[in-house]
Amino acid sequence: MRLFSFSSEFSCARVLASTLAAMCILLSPPAAHANDETVAWAHGISMHGKPALPEDFISLPYANPDAPKGGVLTLGVQGTFDSLNQFIVQGGWTSARGMRERAFGSNIFESLLARSYAEPFSLYGHLAQRVRMPETRDWIEFELNPEAKFSDGSPVTVDDVIFSLEVIRDKGRPPFSNWYGQITKKEVTGENRLKLTFENGDNRELPLLIALAPILSKKHTDAENFDKSTLTPPVGSGPYVFDTVEPGRRVVYKKNPDYWAKDLPIKAGFDNFDEIRIEYFRDETTLQEAFKKGLIDTLQFRDPARWSTGFDFPAALEGKVKQLAIKKGIPARTQGIALNTRREVFADPTVRNALAMLFDFEWINKNLYFGLYQRTAGYWDNSSLSSVGKPATDAERALLASYPDAVRDEVMDGTWFPAQADGSGRDRKILRAALNEFKKAGYELKDRKLVNSANGQPLTFEIMTKNEDEEKVALNYVRTLKLLGIDVTVRTVDPSQFEDRRISREFDMMFNTWYASLSPGAEQYGRWSIKSADAEGSWNLTGAKQEAIDAMIDAMVGARSREVFEAAVRALDRVLISGAYAVPLYHLPDDWVAHWDRIASPAQHSLYGHQFDTWWSAQK
Repeated sequence: MRLFSFSSEFSCARVLASTLAAMCILLSPPAAHANDETVAWAHGISMHGKPALPEDFISLPYANPDAPKGGVLTLGVQGTFDSLNQFIVQGGWTSARGMRERAFGSNIFESLLARSYAEPFSLYGHLAQRVRMPETRDWIEFELNPEAKFSDGSPVTVDDVIFSLEVIRDKGRPPFSNWYGQITKKEVTGENRLKLTFENGDNRELPLLIALAPILSKKHTDAENFDKSTLTPPVGSGPYVFDTVEPGRRVVYKKNPDYWAKDLPIKAGFDNFDEIRIEYFRDETTLQEAFKKGLIDTLQFRDPARWSTGFDFPAALEGKVKQLAIKKGIPARTQGIALNTRREVFADPTVRNALAMLFDFEWINKNLYFGLYQRTAGYWDNSSLSSVGKPATDAERALLASYPDAVRDEVMDGTWFPAQADGSGRDRKILRAALNEFKKAGYELKDRKLVNSANGQPLTFEIMTKNEDEEKVALNYVRTLKLLGIDVTVRTVDPSQFEDRRISREFDMMFNTWYASLSPGAEQYGRWSIKSADAEGSWNLTGAKQEAIDAMIDAMVGARSREVFEAAVRALDRVLISGAYAVPLYHLPDDWVAHWDRIASPAQHSLYGHQFDTWWSAQK
């Protein structure tokens, strides 16, 4: 249950509105029932408006339907894995890559509908060949493709779909368990047909999220122990099956020659390799060296220093290794140092804001990153969803009216930007401004230490990092913090320990990335809502608990037009910025990918950048 604090006038308004709504229901014609055939079947659905592709489309825009088949793709990641179940708490952070994800492919698990990443949020038929949904969005009905099969040759049935939704609802991790728990009724309405009913249509995104649920084989899934981490290869309906699993080191996927959907338009130009190998490396430097030696085929780069200076090895100089800068059409991802507000030291947003002011982006960008990074400000930078530099519209102010203290004045009027230092590494103007903020929060400089004026305790905390790149940035940040007498330590841990501490919330500050899209929705509950703050395995790392956040997410997922939706997202952006839940860092202008010339990519990429499941072997 969410808790709200309303004024008496607002409460009365709510009662009046509810009464009027009830009267309107009594006077309105009966709502359409589930068997109302006026709700037409369609080949796809979209969050707002209609899907861009017609029913007879040939392929997705960023896939090459004539791509050659065959060969081996070797990918590399920094980290480890100890599970093959990504849908539970135990394996949510440490599962093998490539089972079901955008960049590496949905190689094992598939869903009823498949997403086109050339559009903000549109879905097309896949395991379900047709779908229908009323404008009220209080139910959705699917018609399964009778040809859909799991890798063992058994058909994908309505029973498998119901089983998948229920086992993840009961034993899965947030946000999946939360989404599937909102289904109030499941009805088999005909051969290969399933209708799912929701309590109401307030969450306009919910039907689309349900359509993207991973469909498991009931026959091959251990329901009783589903919430336990496992290394038993799951059986899915995807284009690949597991060939090799070496925990923490390697996973190999082998093409299923009998893959049921290989001739569908939604899969044209996808899944071109006979084998996909994913190699794991303990640290970033070892991963980079493996790429240079040709042990892996392609690698995404996020460090401007490596991107600018790391291609002087023989293969790159000979043209065998190519650099690819892909323009993205989505908001910049938010990279930041998350503050765990469950810790008393970070409970005050004024303290958090002062700490954010002390990150010297100008010095770090110039001295470490060749000036190639752009400063991150909010959570939807580089898009119409961003609130930064824009005064709040009347629609935003109306949404925020009941929460007068949730947004700082400068954020509301669009004049706020992250503190901009002079690049010297010790900008006195910024230091003085930050010290004034600390004084507002009850701190003072005493014997060159920043201490709490009430109890004399120094301001001290730890920053947790998982690789040398994060450690390098953290140490430079600490250098500035110490100028104000703040005692900070940097602790670098191995990837396994990093994930354990992230899950258990055993950290003060840690590096994190919040990925953004043009269609944010219910996933924001998992990142920021009151309910998710203390939920085991949730993505709410910062422990944010703000009624205004919940209300803005409610407005966002319930929006019935793009205009209302964008206003709600910008209002949420303002609340998150004002809450200072992270020290905003920086983002890249493009998606940087390097690859050996033995593999090739389509000429057109998705809005999100690279997707290796659309690449192919260039070797003859």
